Amino acid sequence: MRAGTARGEAMRLWRWALALFIFVAFVAWLEHMIGWRRLLMPWLSLSLPDLLAALGLMLLTYGLRALRIYDYFSPALQGQFIATLRLTLLHNFFNNLLPMRTGEAAFPVLMRRYFDVPVSRSVPSLLWLRVLDLHVLLTFGWSALSQRYLPDALGGPLLALWLLVPAAMFFARAWLGARLAGRDGRFATLARTLLAGLPERPALFWRAWFWTGVNWAVKLAVMVFIFTRFDPLPWLVTLPGVVGGELGSVLPVHGVAGVGTYEAGVMAGLAPQGVALKAALVAAVNLHLFILGATVLGAGLARLLPKPVPREPVATD
Repeated sequence: MRAGTARGEAMRLWRWALALFIFVAFVAWLEHMIGWRRLLMPWLSLSLPDLLAALGLMLLTYGLRALRIYDYFSPALQGQFIATLRLTLLHNFFNNLLPMRTGEAAFPVLMRRYFDVPVSRSVPSLLWLRVLDLHVLLTFGWSALSQRYLPDALGGPLLALWLLVPAAMFFARAWLGARLAGRDGRFATLARTLLAGLPERPALFWRAWFWTGVNWAVKLAVMVFIFTRFDPLPWLVTLPGVVGGELGSVLPVHGVAGVGTYEAGVMAGLAPQGVALKAALVAAVNLHLFILGATVLGAGLARLLPKPVPREPVATD
């Protein structure tokens, strides 16, 4: 037990060291290659109405995310939407700023503290919601790329098949569970946890998918809007870069506040499209700064929201 604890502690320290190294190395590299004064100059061309509108829409996406959680964990959260919004804003803050996805641990902790929802329910459900996030995010990225590089006769059918994946997992859950029964290994354990997070009712499944799509549609639109204010590229070119940045933020190797890894994801989405990489890098850094600013603003607003009202625990079978 002690050896396992020591290995776990060593792994955590190694992850933090790697995250800090990525952060410092990327900040120093940007100063050497471009200079932070030049990097921040594009903010002077961003009008205050545009900035306020973008911030307002980003805050709206936090509200949509809170609505998804509120609906998904009903009735445990019934009548506690403001507290759910507070939880969402704080979880978003920890998730965006802490390295190596350690901020995800805030969700089950806050769900237990605020609503008495056990970890055995919150963790599998969060995993399923993250799968929905990933699916919708890849759908938007695929849609933009397929319009540029694939004929409609191929891109359309492939997209339709991809859209069916979550529904196939939901309706085949019993069959998948039987296939995984008795199997050992990390993948089998993760898959069983994912299946445990699926909703019982089809209506809840479809609503969760709907709110996920609406949330990402608004969020990606805002990020494309901000990015094009710093680098005026067509939206079909910008969208894969923005999606790449979001995918970079969910990698296991994730720097402090996503610094370096987010920008790498944006550049990976833009590089194959022949854009001017230096201008795109400046836009990517400033887009990331906008996201971090909205994250901190959201956390500040969370501190102003009331904590949940104590209530009797609700059964959440």
